[in-house]
Amino acid sequence: MAELTTTKLDPDNHLLLDQPLLRLPNELLRKNLKTAQRNIEQTNKTITKDVQAAVSQQPDQALAALEATLAKAQNLKRKLEQLHAEEQSLQRQQRLRIEHLQQLHEIPSLADVKYDTWSHTRLDRLLVDYLLRQGYTESARELAVEKNINDLVDVGVFEDCGRIEKSLVDGRTQECLSWCSENKQALKKINSNLELELRLQQFIELARSGDVKNQVDAIVHARKHLAGGQDTEFGLRAGGLLAHPPDTLVEPYRMMYSPERYVHLARQFVKTHHELFSLPSQPLLHIALSAGLSALKTPSCHSEYALQANANTGAPVCPICSTELNELARNVPYAHHTKSYMEDDPVVLPNGRVFGRDRLKRLNEKLGTDPGKIKDPTDMETEWDERELKKVYIS
Repeated sequence: MAELTTTKLDPDNHLLLDQPLLRLPNELLRKNLKTAQRNIEQTNKTITKDVQAAVSQQPDQALAALEATLAKAQNLKRKLEQLHAEEQSLQRQQRLRIEHLQQLHEIPSLADVKYDTWSHTRLDRLLVDYLLRQGYTESARELAVEKNINDLVDVGVFEDCGRIEKSLVDGRTQECLSWCSENKQALKKINSNLELELRLQQFIELARSGDVKNQVDAIVHARKHLAGGQDTEFGLRAGGLLAHPPDTLVEPYRMMYSPERYVHLARQFVKTHHELFSLPSQPLLHIALSAGLSALKTPSCHSEYALQANANTGAPVCPICSTELNELARNVPYAHHTKSYMEDDPVVLPNGRVFGRDRLKRLNEKLGTDPGKIKDPTDMETEWDERELKKVYIS
C-alpha cells in the first residue's frame, strides 16, 4: 500500500530561509547603539576639554566658550533623539517580524487555510527582496505598500546599498568611503579590505594624470593610507603603478588602470555589505526556488521520452518536465528521498519501469492495446504479453 504523505507542519524547517528576517534588524540595532556611544564619547571629550580651558580664560571668553559647549551638547541631544527614533522603528520591525514567524508555529497543518495565507505573505517578501537586489526599488516599494509588508522587508537598507553601488559604478568613491568610516569597527572584525581597495583607487586616479604634482600627492596619499602596519601588498602595488603609464600592457597594472575596476569595487562593496548585515549573497527567491525544484526533480524529468509520455498518456505534466521550469532545473541536484511512495499494486515491466497495475491497464485501454497485451506508455515501442508483468514487493 502506498504511504500517505503527511500534512503535519514542521515550522523549524520552513524557517531556515527566514534567518535574515531577524538578523538584519538586530545588526542595525547594534550599529545604532555603536553610533550613539561614539557620539557621546566624542562630544564628552570635546566638552570636557572646552570646560577645562574656560577656567583660565577671561569672563567674556569663558562665557562664549560655555555657550559653544552648550550648543555642542544640544547638537548631541538632537543626534541622540534621531537615533532613539530609529531604534524604536527597528524594535517595532523586530516585534512584527517575530509575530509573523510565530504565526507559523500556531498553524497545525499544511492543509490549513492559514498556512496558505502565510505562504503568500512570504512569497511577497521574497519577491520584494528579489526586486530590491535587481535594482527595481520603486517596484519593490509599491509591492510592499500594496501587500502591507513594509515592516517585513528592508527597502531602506537595499536602497542605501544600491545608491553606493551606483556611485562606484559611476566612478565615485567618497560615498563608499564614508560608509566604511561609519562601519569601521565592524569591517575590521570581518577582516575586510574594502577601504584599502578604495584608497588604492584614489591613488590610481592621481597616478593616471601623469602630472608631477599629482604624483607627489599620490605618494603622500599612499604613505598615509596604504602603508604603516597595514597590508603591504597595497603599498607595493601602488609603488609599481608609478613606474607604468596608463596605456601599459603589463599586468596587473593594465587592469588597475582599467575603468572596469570600478565595477569590481561595486561588486566587492555589495558582497561586503551583505556579509556585514548577515544577508545572503543571492536572492532568497533563488534559494527557495532551487530547493523546491530539487525536491521535485528525478532522473526521468530530463528524459527524452518525458514530454512524449505526458502527451501520449494525457497525464498532468510534471513541474520539472514543463517547458517553463525544465531548463531552469537542469543544474540543480536530484531529490533525495528516504521513503518510497508507490501506487497501489505496483508491477514491473520487462524493461524495468514500474507502474500501478490499475493505472497501467487504464492507460493501455486509452492507447488501444490489444487485449492480453501491455505497452509501456512512455515509449510505445515494445509490446509484451500481460503475463510477463511481475508484482513488486516493497519491504
